[in-house]
Order: sequence, then structure tokens, then C-alpha cells
Amino acid sequence: MDIRFRLILLSFMQFFVWGAWLITIGTYFFVNKLGSSEQFGAIFSTLAISSMVMPAITGIIADRWINAERLYGILQILYGALLWLVPEMKSADELYWLIMAAMFCYMPTISLSNSISYTLLTQRGYDVIRMFPPIRVWGTIGFIVAMWVTNLTGSKANAQQFLIAGTAAIALGIYAFTLPACKPTNTKAGNNSIFSQLGLDAFKLFARYRMALFFIFSMFLGAALQLTNMYGDTFLDDFKNNPLYGPESFVVKYSTIIMSISQVSETLFILAIPFFLKRFGIKKVMLFAMFAWVLRFGLFSFGNPAEGLWMIILSCVVYGMAFDFFNISGSLFIETNTESGIRSSAQGLFMMMTNGVGAFLGSKTSGWLIDRFYLHGNEKDWHAIWLGFSGYALVTALLFLFLFKDEPLKETPTSIVH
Repeated sequence: MDIRFRLILLSFMQFFVWGAWLITIGTYFFVNKLGSSEQFGAIFSTLAISSMVMPAITGIIADRWINAERLYGILQILYGALLWLVPEMKSADELYWLIMAAMFCYMPTISLSNSISYTLLTQRGYDVIRMFPPIRVWGTIGFIVAMWVTNLTGSKANAQQFLIAGTAAIALGIYAFTLPACKPTNTKAGNNSIFSQLGLDAFKLFARYRMALFFIFSMFLGAALQLTNMYGDTFLDDFKNNPLYGPESFVVKYSTIIMSISQVSETLFILAIPFFLKRFGIKKVMLFAMFAWVLRFGLFSFGNPAEGLWMIILSCVVYGMAFDFFNISGSLFIETNTESGIRSSAQGLFMMMTNGVGAFLGSKTSGWLIDRFYLHGNEKDWHAIWLGFSGYALVTALLFLFLFKDEPLKETPTSIVH
């Protein structure tokens, strides 16, 4: 079987097992009255906590000791088994610790799946920059399919969504063991320092001004990404409490499907990444992403299910640029600007800064701010919430514009146009 097809299936399932519940866990949490916004922020921050620790550690392990595809398979199976326990959790505290354990298994698989794809493509002489985006786009399609399955099966407000994800994750873990070997590439410690022998060389990237800034702004944009994941579906579902729209509104009934427009948009923008990177460079591409976040949140602020529906839909379209132009381009930037022996570690570090430190700050701070300043009785002031998020993204974009220096994206030394 063609390796590209096998990697497409890997990418599809990688995000299916996440998309089945990530966007709708907020709806599940608040509809079932499991706790406050601050408690939900804490639960969502488990994605961040796990990303601060696990991707870097598993990247080191894959670089030095264990085949990446085997480590990946083990983690997916454990993740799936943990999701099956969600229906037994009856309080915010119980759910917090279970999701924490599940995220410790799942989050490192994102960077591992990238490393597996890069390794297998490079081994076969493919141009990674040209070949990876069309493969990765199937991950977005998997996310979309999962969201539709959750909505159309009536699972967005109950624990069935976690059973769907858990079953698929176990199947994915088994499939991973059938992939070609991705052996460790940095197994010889030689006379290196203890720092090098422990596989922590990727952290030396912070000593480079440009790389350090890249990781810092990765953190800022990681916070923005978690805001839309946490509250997007809940925001649309809450229109049921407005007498102008009610629970029978199309936007309310099919909120998850409407949110999936964001992922449909991703599929288009992913395919445009190679052109934009070569035409505009990493700085401008990242700026496009940052200003897209400003629009994403601003349009949500003024949108509604009636005359403002076009704003909600346009916000979902803009999301494709906001997400892809940073996350996918950033991953390729790391791949083409780090030495082969630390690439898995560097991808893990990138994941740590985006879905780790940044997501933790975004999750915890947003939950606290909403409870303290944007909660009127039991109703959230979504207009003010999204407007505040938009202002945050604007400040981040302006700082990046003046601080980050652009350079041409390097070609992968071992790749050829195929």
C-alpha cells in the first residue's frame, strides 16, 4: 500500500479521535451542570498541562530509545481506554483527573504523528514541504467527520461522544503497530554532555533570538486557539436561552455542524500553505494567522442566528487561516530549521509552547475572567467576551509585527521534488 495513503489514514484518525469531543465537551459540561466556568477552564487546562510535559518527553524517547510508531500506538490505546470511563464521572473534580490522564496520553501523539509522517516521507525521497500539507488536510477532514457524527447522533450533550472517540482511538493504536518502522535517530551519546545525553538539546533553541521569539508567540497563539475550542459550541448553544431564537433555532440544534465550517475552511488553507510560505515567508504567514484571530473573535462578538448569521459563518471561514497558517506552517518551520537528531524533540517543544504553556494560560485565565467579569446571573455576556479575546489577538499581532525578523524558509536538505 502506498505510504501516502497510509499516512492519510493516520492523519484522519488522529484528529477524528479528538474532534468527537473537543468542541462539544463545553456543551456536555454546562448542560449537565457539572460546575462553573472556572472549573471548566481547569478541566480544559489539562490539555495544556499535558502538552507542557508529555510531547517533549515522548519526543526525546522517540529520538533516542523507542520506535515512534510503537510509542504512538501505545499512547492511543491508553487514551481510548480512559475515554471509556468518562460516563462514570459525576463531578467536575472527577472529570478533571480523568481528562488529565487521557490528555497525558493523547497530546504527545499530535507531534509524534507529524514526526512519523516526516520520517516516512523523507525515507522515500518525497519533498516534505510539498507532500505533508495534502496529507495533513485529512486530519482536518477527520475532525469534521467526528463533529458531524457527534452532532447527528445526538451526542453533543451526553457522554456518548467520549465512547465514540475512545473506540476509534483504540483502533488507531492497533493500526499504528502496522506502520513501517520509525527508528530512533539520535542513539549515540558519545562524549556529549549530560544535557545532550538526556535528549534536551531542543531546549537550546531558546538561545537563538529568532527561535526564542517564535516559541514565545507560539505560546500567545496557543492561548487564542484554546479560547475558540473551549467556548465556540457553548456560545452557539446558549442562543437557546434567548427568546428571539429559542432551542429550535437551526444554529442551536446544529451548533457543532456550524462550528465544523471552521474545519472545512482548514482543508482549503492547508493546501495553500506551501505557496504562501514561499511567496510571503514565515513572518507574513504568521501575521495573516494573527489578524485572522482578531477577525475570528470580533465576528463572533457581533454575530447571531438571524441577521448576524453571516458573521458567525464568516468567523468559521476565517478560522481556517487563523489555525493553519500558524500551526501547520510552524510545524514545517521547525522541521526545516532544526537538526535531524533533535527534530522529534523540537516538534514536542513546539507542541509544549502552543498546546501547553499558551493553552494553560488561555484556559485558566479565560475561565476566571468570565466568572468574575462577564457572568450576569447564569448568563454569559458573549458579546463582551469575544470582543475582549479579539483585543488580545490584536495586541499579540502588533507585538509580533515589530519584534520578529523574517528569513526565507529553508528547504529540507534530504528532500527532493517527487
